[in-house]
Amino acid sequence: MRVVRHPNVPESLDGWSILHRMFRFRRRRWDALDATNRTRIAAEAVEFLQPLHEDPESDAALAQLLGHKADLMVTHYARSFDALGDIQVGFDRLALSDYLEASASYVSILELGLYDATAKIHANLRERKLKPHSQEWNDAFDELLREAGEEPRSAVRLWAKIPPRRYACFYPMDKKRGEDVNWYMLPYDERAALMVEHGKIGRTFHSLVTQVISGSIGFDDWEWGVDLYADDPLVFKKLIYEMRFDEASAKYAAFGPFYTGMQFSIEALPAFLDGRERAALLQQQLR
Repeated sequence: MRVVRHPNVPESLDGWSILHRMFRFRRRRWDALDATNRTRIAAEAVEFLQPLHEDPESDAALAQLLGHKADLMVTHYARSFDALGDIQVGFDRLALSDYLEASASYVSILELGLYDATAKIHANLRERKLKPHSQEWNDAFDELLREAGEEPRSAVRLWAKIPPRRYACFYPMDKKRGEDVNWYMLPYDERAALMVEHGKIGRTFHSLVTQVISGSIGFDDWEWGVDLYADDPLVFKKLIYEMRFDEASAKYAAFGPFYTGMQFSIEALPAFLDGRERAALLQQQLR
C-alpha cells in the first residue's frame, strides 16, 4: 500500500492480523450439563480450533486467565481482517458460546518497528537527491523498505506462530501525547535513541521471554498490544519492572489492563472446561 512518507514518522513491517478475545466461563452452568453433552460441545470446539492452529495461514491459542477480569483468552492469528471475521463468526456459532460471556477483546496487526531502518532510508534518498514523493522517490522508498522486510529475521518474526510457552501476559499501551509530555512531538532522532535503549532491556531477557508487539492505532482503543510468553511467570514481573525505569516507559508510556495466565493446548480444552485436572500445554504441541 503506497502512502505519503513523512520523515518524522517511523515505518513498520506488518504481519499477522490478530484478535484477542477474553471470556468469562459460566462453569456452574457447564457443570450442570450431563457428561454426554459436555463431551460433545468440547469436541466440537476442538474440531473448530485445531485446524486453525495447524494451518500455515492462521493460528489459534488458548489461555486460562487468573483473576476476575476473565477466565479464558482465545488468541487468533490470520492473514487478513476478513479471515479474522470468519473465524470470529465460526467461534460464536459453537455450542460452547452458550457458556462463555465476552468481557474484552483487542484487534491489532503484528508489527516490527523500523526506527533505525526508516532513518537510513530517508538518508539514502537524500543522498540520491530524489525529489520527495515523486514517482522515482516512492519507488526507491518501496524497494528499500521491501529489502528490510525480506531480511530472514524480519520475515520469520512477521509470520511466526503463537509462541508455545506455558505462561502468557497480554496488555495494551499508548505513548503519552498530553500537553506537557508528548511522545509525538519529540524529534525523530530522540525518539529513535530512546527506543534503542528500550530495546536493549528486552534483549537481556531474550532467552527467557518471547515478545509479540502488535500495532492497533486506528483499530482499537490503545495504540499497541503486547504479548509476552515465558516458561516462568516471574519473568513478566522482572522484565516489566525493569522497563519502568527506562525513559521511554517511565516518562512516555501509559498502560491498559493486564491479562495473565497459563496457555494450554487446544486438545486440552476439555480438561479446562471440566476443571478437574490441569489443562496443560502438551509437549507434542511444541513447534
